[in-house]
Amino acid sequence: MKSHLIKPFLDESYPVADYGQGIYLYDKTGKKYIDGSSGAVTANIGHGVPEIADAMKKQAEKVSFVYRSQFTSEPAEKLANKLKDWAPGDVNWTFFVNSGSEATETALKVAIQYWQEKGKPSKIKVLSRWMSYHGITLGSLSMSGHVGRRARFTPLLEDFPSVEPPYCFRCPFKQTHPQCGLMCADELERAILREGADHIAAFIAEPVIGASGGAIVPPPGYYERIKKICDKYDVLFIADEVMTGFGRTGKRFAIDHWSVVPDIIAVGKGLTGGYAPLAATIISDKVLAPVRQGSKIIMSGHTYSANPQATAVGLAVLNYVETYNLTKQAEKTGNMLMSRLKNLKRHYPIIGDVRGKGLLTGIEFISNVFNHMPFSSEVSVSKKIISRCMDKGLLVYPASAGIEGKAGDAVLIAPPLTIVEEEINDLVAIFEESVKEVQSDLQIQGYFNTVI
Repeated sequence: MKSHLIKPFLDESYPVADYGQGIYLYDKTGKKYIDGSSGAVTANIGHGVPEIADAMKKQAEKVSFVYRSQFTSEPAEKLANKLKDWAPGDVNWTFFVNSGSEATETALKVAIQYWQEKGKPSKIKVLSRWMSYHGITLGSLSMSGHVGRRARFTPLLEDFPSVEPPYCFRCPFKQTHPQCGLMCADELERAILREGADHIAAFIAEPVIGASGGAIVPPPGYYERIKKICDKYDVLFIADEVMTGFGRTGKRFAIDHWSVVPDIIAVGKGLTGGYAPLAATIISDKVLAPVRQGSKIIMSGHTYSANPQATAVGLAVLNYVETYNLTKQAEKTGNMLMSRLKNLKRHYPIIGDVRGKGLLTGIEFISNVFNHMPFSSEVSVSKKIISRCMDKGLLVYPASAGIEGKAGDAVLIAPPLTIVEEEINDLVAIFEESVKEVQSDLQIQGYFNTVI
């Protein structure tokens, strides 16, 4: 049958997924794959979980859709209450949407509306970092410092990214922590002063930089400094937890590693573990208060927002995470995975850095062990690693890295939170075999000449 489906790469051939079970996916030929990236860091509880299928069936037999301006529903109410319990501090109010891009864009709109309701309509700009990704809609892409994904649409985008990332492996200030004095955090203050605090509504950041940086973790004290700067200049802090939330990093939310409470949190992906499209913007009491006292309406919304089918799935998924204590398990198995991957770094000099939190790990590749020079983009090292892994039955996720997020290669390894030690050993064995073969090929081709 001729395909009329537009796929990511139009001329590429893709296997046909048949079913999934646990951390594994199977294609129509029966080939088995370790889902080492949880799809797009989404399938947090693995595939084929009976409890989720049961919840989907039960809700579908009752009602799958109601329009949010006509009805609320029990699943939406219960899930919002659960998110109140999951989120830190006074981040208590949930606005449901359908994707991470919608969640971050809603966060942008809420931040701007907050200041309008407070009588400060000039505060309309949202600062962000280079080497960041917050979504593909024009609003969320405007906040993203992902050079490759911005390129085609730059004339349509707001000029939001302005702060360097906390990228210690390639410090943009050519410094070393802690002697650097957290220059990467202090740059936010300079950016606010340059633009004028009266024009800045919010600062948005991924607590651990995902696809645009390969699981970059900031140095200690970074987010504490960031929040202090935001508070000093009346700038809201938005945590983009679309990739990092719901136990992925070994905490409920990644920002919890730094004991910082954001004003707004954007979530998605692991909220339903891939079983239904659902995301959310979670808003603090502080941010909602002037809206409740003023217009009494958040100016955002989508047809499927807060639909009972998807929210019933989200509720079942979070109940599953709690029942099996998967957040704690992600911390334990994440340490195990990190240890195994760092051991590979000692044996394969093509691996320049291994980083991350919990079960969100990034591996950056280099062409020279002495100066950490990245490979040129024409060599396509990440693509070679991903392809070799897939041939051997392991799925890993592409990530940007390197100089200015352009020249450089990295992958994310982020398996379901349900993975166990034996499965981690199998995953690492396939990854090692793939790295070894690619490194050897690059040496033969003259791209990588370092003596092991």
